[in-house]
Amino acid sequence: MTLHVSTDAKDQTTASGGEQADFPPVVDCHAHIFQEDMPLSSNAWTRTDYSFTADDYLALLDQYGIHFGVISGLSITGFYNDYMISELRKHRRLRGTAIVSPAATDRYSLERMQGDGIVGIRLQLARMAELPDFRSEEYNLLFRRVRDLDWHVHVAIEGPALPPVLAALEESGVKVVIDHFGHPDPKLGVNCPGYRAVLAAAERGNTWVKLSGGFRLLGTAAWQTNPNGDADKIADDLAKDLVSHVGPERLLWGSDCPFVGYEGRITFDYALDRFRRWVPDARDRWRISQTALKLYFS
Repeated sequence: MTLHVSTDAKDQTTASGGEQADFPPVVDCHAHIFQEDMPLSSNAWTRTDYSFTADDYLALLDQYGIHFGVISGLSITGFYNDYMISELRKHRRLRGTAIVSPAATDRYSLERMQGDGIVGIRLQLARMAELPDFRSEEYNLLFRRVRDLDWHVHVAIEGPALPPVLAALEESGVKVVIDHFGHPDPKLGVNCPGYRAVLAAAERGNTWVKLSGGFRLLGTAAWQTNPNGDADKIADDLAKDLVSHVGPERLLWGSDCPFVGYEGRITFDYALDRFRRWVPDARDRWRISQTALKLYFS
């Protein structure tokens, strides 16, 4: 079975009455593609009973007038990047970040992945009881290779656990992209120490933050424990703070399509509407698109 996300595209006009064209984003910076029978990692947090292919995703982008997409390494399949890479080879509108083993990633393999459309590595750290030592020899070597290729490290982790990880990454000199607003403690929001660390890192100029997955901000287990919870207030507050203190040059937008764990509750229309809500100025949204083009496609 292949899942087709089908919703009607809306007229793209600004809240100011349409005087300034409100174009769709140029780049969707966070999406996943997969086949139903892909192998799962030992710590997969869910299982998908459908496929969402590159062709499905590109048809969706075309429906909404979005030119490019960035495929995030899929947490539940771990180091199995094979399907994503095969599709990146076919579709030059797509780029990707891969989840890799630090002990088994040599320069030649990374260069081949780069030629196929990989532009960074993803550290999928959410739900981990114990984090690796990111100052270890194997990670130092991996991060140096990432730097040499001018890639970035794409981090998915709960905000309270983020500060020491971010400190190690900054020491290594890699570019850093933070998932889902930095995923702060939902009780603390903008006052979460992890979120404050993200702000400080972005202001230092080598860290970017994704405005994505706002519906996930009630916690990594909320898809089961509070599936219909309203995370909009948290996302709204974070977005306002990020636009004010970080600015469009350090922000990216992603749909998080096909909304794994929230299928049937979140739609692409919802994701686009939230982008307009989080960044109400169309000029700022356009600048965020330019930031994405420069980071992923230059």
